[in-house]
Amino acid sequence: MDDTKKKFAKRLSEAMKSAGYEPLPAVLEREFNQRYWGKGMTLHGVRRWLRGETLPTQDKLLALAEWLRVPPQQLRYGIEVDQRIQQQRKRWDEEIGYQEREIFEAFLQLPVPQRKVIREVILAFSRAYALPLPREGEQTDRNL
Repeated sequence: MDDTKKKFAKRLSEAMKSAGYEPLPAVLEREFNQRYWGKGMTLHGVRRWLRGETLPTQDKLLALAEWLRVPPQQLRYGIEVDQRIQQQRKRWDEEIGYQEREIFEAFLQLPVPQRKVIREVILAFSRAYALPLPREGEQTDRNL
């Protein structure tokens, strides 16, 4: 079985428990079908969700998330993805100063062909100096 599907099954079970429901196929089938306006799920279908054999379609995931009061992206992907995204945003907000922001604004005002050239120049410098991207929390002393 796919690890992604297993992780989803675990998150679904945990969300059901947190919402006060026993994570059983019969409970999931009944509660889901009462709230979903499309074609209902069979007992076999929801059992496959709980066993980590299949993933729900997007519309069904949204119905599950609304019922269980869990953000759909958290139910589907877990909180780890959201945390990594927030860490990257925090890094950009904290580590990029006025000069870098000014450069980004100027870059965004350039026509697309010139942006492509600038991008290639930056990537060439990066490869030439073999500058790995700093890891989360790592301080750098590189000044341009």
